[in-house]
Amino acid sequence: MRSKLNKAEPSAPIWLKTLAYAGLVFLHFPIAVILINAFVASDANHTYFTLKWFSAAFARDDVISAILLSLKVATVATFIALIMGTMAAAALYRRNFFGKEAITTMLILPIALPGIITGIALLSAMNILAIDPGFWTIVVSHATFCVVMIYNNVVARFRRMPHSLVEASMDLGADGFTTFRYIILPQLATALLAGGLLAFALSFDELIVTIFTAGHEVTLPIWLLNQLARPRDAAITNVVAMMVMLITAIPIIAAYYLTRGTESIAGSSR
Repeated sequence: MRSKLNKAEPSAPIWLKTLAYAGLVFLHFPIAVILINAFVASDANHTYFTLKWFSAAFARDDVISAILLSLKVATVATFIALIMGTMAAAALYRRNFFGKEAITTMLILPIALPGIITGIALLSAMNILAIDPGFWTIVVSHATFCVVMIYNNVVARFRRMPHSLVEASMDLGADGFTTFRYIILPQLATALLAGGLLAFALSFDELIVTIFTAGHEVTLPIWLLNQLARPRDAAITNVVAMMVMLITAIPIIAAYYLTRGTESIAGSSR
């Protein structure tokens, strides 16, 4: 009966489909331009396909150092966010106490605020505490908004996980660590991995907050921003921009497939 109803549903009108496809083209056209220009070179006679810009990009020490710094920052910030976000979700998902909503709002606030506001606030805090901007200030600033990715994924998984599993484990004599290792952690595994991948992608290409907290450090997004004043290096800039898109797109796609179909949790009655 349901299949018959689905077949009877009218399709979207042509004008609506046209607008939807036009919107997709508008959004992805700049990306297509970057991808094409990363593989194209020209001389006085003709334009041709080439891979020389990739070798030229990887031969530059400033590009390699910027990539490595962004990878290190994103890795450490994601690790810190995994710990803090998981602990916050475990503490808040079942407990009702005074100030719980305020704490939840404070967790979500760094990613809800404009990046420039967060950056100015972090820079002001560093000036008050007399902390010199550098690697660790970038890591801490990125961890503040990466926590939200972990928290949202983990708290959603906690809410779908029946607490009877934990109670049964404790009734059978397992201590808290054993229960967490063998009962809770396997249930959270895909949520943690998906949240970690999203946090890594978010940290890797973060620019606004990084500008205020980086000091003399040059991450890959800052390097790309500086390249806008060097039009002669546009081809190399396109290659690096394409790498940024790939590095950030892969974790996001992986997170989507990891969390797809995980609405039902083992042991749940639903």
